[in-house]
Amino acid sequence: MHYLPIYLFAAIYAAAMLVWDLPWLVAGAYLITSLTCFVAYAIDKSAASNGNWRTPERSLLLLGLVGGWPGALLAQQWLRHKTSKRSFRQMFWVTVVANIVGFLWLSSRLAAG
Repeated sequence: MHYLPIYLFAAIYAAAMLVWDLPWLVAGAYLITSLTCFVAYAIDKSAASNGNWRTPERSLLLLGLVGGWPGALLAQQWLRHKTSKRSFRQMFWVTVVANIVGFLWLSSRLAAG
């Protein structure tokens, strides 16, 4: 269940590639942004454990919004970070939906152009 959103997005992405002939660069951008987001969560988790300066939640959410949410979701599961604060989790899922809607809209615009 935890990985279901990633699997669903992979299916949506594959369909978009077939229908709109998306360049592989888009997949690369998602991969790089996801890795960056995962590292940001790991750094924030370490800072939280050591009592150091934390990454602002707004920054983590913004990274997810621009395409890093798959990495954020993996970090939340594997690192057990940012999973207990309800307001953060709600905003996280808002950013996931916004990213997917934005992805579909931009993909369709690229194909139309």
